[in-house]
Amino acid sequence: MSSPFGPQHAPAGDVGAALMMIDSRLKSVYDGMRRDESEDEDEGSAASEAERRELAGHVGDSLGPGGAHELLDGACTLIYLFMTWLRQAHEEHGKDVIEYVVPTLVTSMRMMPRSIRPEAIPTMAGLVIAAGTGLSPSLWRQQYGDWTEAEITPLEATAFLLAECINRITEDQDFATRLITDALTRAEEEL
Repeated sequence: MSSPFGPQHAPAGDVGAALMMIDSRLKSVYDGMRRDESEDEDEGSAASEAERRELAGHVGDSLGPGGAHELLDGACTLIYLFMTWLRQAHEEHGKDVIEYVVPTLVTSMRMMPRSIRPEAIPTMAGLVIAAGTGLSPSLWRQQYGDWTEAEITPLEATAFLLAECINRITEDQDFATRLITDALTRAEEEL
């Protein structure tokens, strides 16, 4: 029986803009890690970090009246796609994605108290569990009312942490971004 919370009933949102924001955060973190490892920050990497921040700011500024909802739906679509990939990867090894991904995600969020308020963590865990069981995170969340301001940053962090998890598993810092861009390209070709 099909669930009314299935992904086929959910709006995809602006997946491209959401991916650009997550990819920007990933690159920023990876650049910071490389700088920490080398202990020698060059002007080029500092400039590219500033450019990424400016570009992410422009995306946020360019959102029209419905753009924020499109971006939220896009982030939920990313979470769904990342969890689908993670579920398949875990199932190949006889493991349950919920058992392995959710505790690590919650632990990571708890270590980010300035960005993620504790009361937002159960909602983000619920989004991930919904996606891990084949439900649309945005439709699952919608049943509890409108998004709150306190959930916006945790939503972005959730998508980021899932992408970083995929990159760590594959040992490829661009894998999660390529996974989505390849899926978007295939979808566009099918139209």
